Amino acid sequence: CPAPSDLRTANGTRICAQLYTDNSPYYDQCCGGSALMVYPGSDVPYMPHGWVATVSSLVVGTRCELTVWSRAGKKGKSRSFGA
Repeated sequence: CPAPSDLRTANGTRICAQLYTDNSPYYDQCCGGSALMVYPGSDVPYMPHGWVATVSSLVVGTRCELTVWSRAGKKGKSRSFGA
């Protein structure tokens, strides 16, 4: 997985979080599969098509917090993640 301080696009734009579809009990094999980038200031009440219930690992950048909900539309239980 990338280090939280290394979350940037190829052109250097900062990324606050990166979510992945594949995970593994072996750390060096985590953060695989498709990746979804979350940019600073994003407010997304619904997951993009094809991402519902597929995230299995994530990395949150420094000075960022990612809050997720158990139900669509920011409903249900929430949980926050930081670097």
